[in-house]
Amino acid sequence: MRRIRRRATYYVLFISVLIIVAAVVYDFGMRTFEPGPYPPEGTTISLLHSMQVVVETFTATGYGSDSPWQSPQMNVLVMLLDITGVGLFFLALPAVLLPLFKEALSPSLPTTVGEDLSDHVVVCADTTRAEAAIDELAANDVEYVLVVADRDRAADLSEDGYEIIHGDPEDIETLANANLPEARALVADVSDRVDASIVLTAKELVDDVEIISIVEDPDVASYHRLAGADHVLMPRQLLGRSLAEKITTGVSTDLGEDVHLGEDIEIAEIPVRQGSDLVGRSIVDSDLRERYGVNVIGTWVRGEFETPPPVEKPLERGTILLVVGSQAGLERLKEAAFSTIRRFRRGKTVLVGYGEVGQTVAEGLSEAEIPHTIVDRRDLDVVDVIGDATDPETLERAGIDRARSVVFALPDDTTTEFATLVVRDLDSSVEVIARAEKTRAVAKTYRAGADYVLSLATVSGRSIATRLIKGEEILSLGTNVEVVRTTAPELTGETLRETRVRERTGCTVVGIERDGEMVTDIDPDTEFRADDAVVIAGTDEGTNRFAELFG
Repeated sequence: MRRIRRRATYYVLFISVLIIVAAVVYDFGMRTFEPGPYPPEGTTISLLHSMQVVVETFTATGYGSDSPWQSPQMNVLVMLLDITGVGLFFLALPAVLLPLFKEALSPSLPTTVGEDLSDHVVVCADTTRAEAAIDELAANDVEYVLVVADRDRAADLSEDGYEIIHGDPEDIETLANANLPEARALVADVSDRVDASIVLTAKELVDDVEIISIVEDPDVASYHRLAGADHVLMPRQLLGRSLAEKITTGVSTDLGEDVHLGEDIEIAEIPVRQGSDLVGRSIVDSDLRERYGVNVIGTWVRGEFETPPPVEKPLERGTILLVVGSQAGLERLKEAAFSTIRRFRRGKTVLVGYGEVGQTVAEGLSEAEIPHTIVDRRDLDVVDVIGDATDPETLERAGIDRARSVVFALPDDTTTEFATLVVRDLDSSVEVIARAEKTRAVAKTYRAGADYVLSLATVSGRSIATRLIKGEEILSLGTNVEVVRTTAPELTGETLRETRVRERTGCTVVGIERDGEMVTDIDPDTEFRADDAVVIAGTDEGTNRFAELFG
């Protein structure tokens, strides 16, 4: 609104000067070119009369009190004034009049928050990353206010239910109106240079507020720290680490010599596809143990790996279940999920795209000592195969037929979607992990056949929320699962329901070795015997906790 008013002020000043200049020219022309004396003898006509004629001409309310004119010079001048008046109207219509009318008719937007608002987060942003962070904050009952400079954008967000104030986040008055001195933190995510300015403004207003700044270019991160940002997040590096984590999350086994994984128990990943009857139902409601004889020991959901999984939370399309069970049970579950079984094993990974995200993925794979082949259009020293990811020959040269996983770290969503279709045509069993630049591309990439899609907005938004919500690790990295065979004498005579193993340790009992045989059909009323060996799955911390309580 301030910009529109400034524009209107300049327009009025311009019109005023133009009228004065035109009136002087008109008065001169009348005295010089019109036949007969001007003004007529016995009358007095001032410059104000000439201004009246010019205004009448500009506004099309008349053709001037002196019409008709006799001299060709004055007729030409009046025609020019007519054309100028029309031009001024069409200039003012889109630049001044319509915005002013729109402003007058549009609902008023808040420019300040209540004085009692405190311990909130001031979000200065206009990106989908901010919306993802706000969703996490709202889910954890953390109050926020979103500062938006663009009026139309602010109006749209307000209609969508976001708590907003309209104002320039680089203006100290706007941040004061957002009650920044009483806030928990400030998030700056507009652009690299604007974010630095917001940080400086915030520090000028209050020195001890926690500030999180988002940067697109890693080279400018140091400048944001110099400006006063406490945390500088680089979304594409976060996305790369999360994609790599999907590959490097491992399952280690310690079952001893008598029990072998793959004969009695198999571990597999099963993606839940669109249309599956599992979508919208929780693990408990799905009765996976009773119907399929399998145990879910972990889930991948939008970049987060959880073990043990939240058994009451509805399963979403694209959720990847890490399950343990017999081969027959896994096959039945595969059909229910409309999916394919992916054995949880290490193997070669084809990494497509070596930009900032791809480089971070490659670093993660190298640290985990996972062999990988890098594919890119550019002829770089680290690139193994040069070519187009949508060309089947390129993927074949990269060894797609021998790969366990393909990671698409491409910046263009359309290319990623098409390349996913190509991979699915070449090999229906390979695991496809993809990056999405825009949130709306996630669903299409899943539809193309990807098993795991992570958007830039989701990862960065959740990382922002992790920094702000104390005690909550919303973005999990570095989680590994162990499958351990151990003795548990303290469980003797107790049932699985009575011991509450999962609630107390975070581990899942996936099998019992009894009388030389592996029993995987375990229900809550299964009673443990003194000579049983128990096979459990969980994190290193969880398995250690199990040993302390029941060993």
